[in-house]
Amino acid sequence: MTEKVRGRVVRPGAVVPGVVDVDGPTILSVAEDPRAGDDIIVPGFVDLHCHGGGGHTFTRGDAADAAQAASFHLRHGTTTMLASLVSSPYELMRDATGAYLPLVAEGAIAGIHFEGPYLSAVRCGAQNPEFLRDPALEELSALVKLGAGTIRMVTIAPELRGALDAVRFLVEHGVVAALGHTDATYEQTVAGIAAGATVGTHVFNGMRPPHHREPGPVVALLDSPSIVCELVADGIHLHDGMLRFAAHATTYRSALVTDAMDAAGMPDGSYELGGQEVTVADRVARLARDGSIAGSTLTMDAAFRQAVGAGLDLPTAVAMASTTPARALGLGDQVGALEAGLRADLVVLSADLQVKRVMRAGVWI
Repeated sequence: MTEKVRGRVVRPGAVVPGVVDVDGPTILSVAEDPRAGDDIIVPGFVDLHCHGGGGHTFTRGDAADAAQAASFHLRHGTTTMLASLVSSPYELMRDATGAYLPLVAEGAIAGIHFEGPYLSAVRCGAQNPEFLRDPALEELSALVKLGAGTIRMVTIAPELRGALDAVRFLVEHGVVAALGHTDATYEQTVAGIAAGATVGTHVFNGMRPPHHREPGPVVALLDSPSIVCELVADGIHLHDGMLRFAAHATTYRSALVTDAMDAAGMPDGSYELGGQEVTVADRVARLARDGSIAGSTLTMDAAFRQAVGAGLDLPTAVAMASTTPARALGLGDQVGALEAGLRADLVVLSADLQVKRVMRAGVWI
């Protein structure tokens, strides 16, 4: 069945009044159309880093709960997402990998992201220090084998013992290696990039801050042409000025992520993340024990609005929310743009960027 979706279509470098022709699950064509109207049509959002939402979580390895979290974010325009776990015992990582295999097969999620446990204790943020450890190739090998392509990304602190070997192992097995939650020097970060890492996990957050005599991981990641830099655009993790600076410094290399926890879309109150109590007040999630920022309550449509509100134009914000993260996952030939032949994932936004309709694989949600 074919369908025409009209509006101001956001494509690479331009916003044009047009029509997106959808044929079944695929975009048939995109053409100019002066009758387009005021709606804004963008590709479905791609979230590399999300722990849950709508009162549901990815972090416990419960498939039914994970499906509900993915459904919540789909209603906010996220048509492709990774299910991110936090630092956990190996047994939970193993069980979650097995439990989420069917969700990947049916397309509810695009894969798993292990944010830890191979992270710096100094920069662990809201990660549970009880579970932090050095990378172990035996663990990674078993998980990758069990996952059979389900594990898409692993975040590692490059200064840890065995980290560079782990990065090389992941890349050799088709898994994206990300650098984050790190106290690494500039040189240690560059070594991680040279080993094959291609993503910076929520750059600026959970990292040694930059200094003009020790640039640290932030500058190494922003400056590397091979690195896609995750940015949490909620006005809490990053000042809008820093968001805008980072986007300009990493043209077509920055990706909006939510880093959302189950409290996204929920009332203020007490929640849990990785076995730790989290208090949410006025959109801000913090660990009860020390006040560290603990993920976010963000959705991708809100991140998109934040980026535009920070002064970025629509094509740049679309690249950050869809095109660049799709490319980071190796899915740029399937999703992430409004182009003929790609999957018909799109979001219809009002003139003030509120979600009106979401289509995934040609089906309205």
